[in-house]
Amino acid sequence: MSQTTEKAFDCLAFKWKVQAEIYQEIKDQTPEQQIEYFRHHAQTGPFAELVAKLRQQERTRRSR
Repeated sequence: MSQTTEKAFDCLAFKWKVQAEIYQEIKDQTPEQQIEYFRHHAQTGPFAELVAKLRQQERTRRSR
């Protein structure tokens, strides 16, 4: 007897969709522009607070 479960969320499909969207935004940019794109989004995106906190922890750890 096998059970089938309907997926409510397809993680891989979501990942591929987002990657395709990002590619469309950066495909004509220079490597320097791409770096700035990702830095900007790391600082302003939904995980910006987490990134800032981790960077601060790393600075604190290195200064010991």
